[in-house]
Amino acid sequence: MKRLDILGIHVDKVTKEEALNTFKKLIASDGCQMIITPNSEIVMSATKDHHLRTIINDADMVIPDGIGLVYASRIIGQPLRERVTGIDFLESALNYLNQIKGSIFLLGSKPGVANKAAEKMKEKYPDLLISGTYHGYFGEGDEEAVIQMINDARPDFLCVALGSPKQEKMVKKYQEQLKAKAAIGIGGSLDVWAGELKRAPKFYQDYGLEWLYRLIQQPSRYKRMAALPAFILKVFFRRNKK
Repeated sequence: MKRLDILGIHVDKVTKEEALNTFKKLIASDGCQMIITPNSEIVMSATKDHHLRTIINDADMVIPDGIGLVYASRIIGQPLRERVTGIDFLESALNYLNQIKGSIFLLGSKPGVANKAAEKMKEKYPDLLISGTYHGYFGEGDEEAVIQMINDARPDFLCVALGSPKQEKMVKKYQEQLKAKAAIGIGGSLDVWAGELKRAPKFYQDYGLEWLYRLIQQPSRYKRMAALPAFILKVFFRRNKK
């Protein structure tokens, strides 16, 4: 896969179809492969957090989630062919795992949410195996026990919804120990699957305005939304310095 450098963060230039094909190869490989779906907010955080930047740049696949990355790629003259949102990629991965009777473990969000999400997934994908679920309300001292729980379940795909960068850092910390074939940080996707949070209507998706819909749903996110214009300006000024 070709990689695009955005502010020192490497992003794979993949389409949705290519991302799925890569996923198929990753879960057929030895060890636990790491998949990351950064948006502009995560990239901005990674420019200041060396550990997060290293985690992203060392990942086995980095999917361009977020319209900000599409805009940035155009600014630097290496346009991404399409945006591949984390939740759309997850849908494709679940569909494939359903076909091969693969398994997942859902970790994170509030108590009960992972179970609800698992039920919805099972309704849509009856041949998908739910190897386990666990909420995200645990401390650092409980991590070893949580990892053991996951390893006992031996899922094909571990989906971690602890928010960024916590989810990426936890997966990286235990990557060598994990018995899952692949792991991904999925942020708020479990809440969407569980019906706790509505995904933006298709109009907002098609025009890259999901951030606006989330802001309408959750006005308290306005400070986080400021990362998008700041990110675009930083990319623009970095390009002009070259």
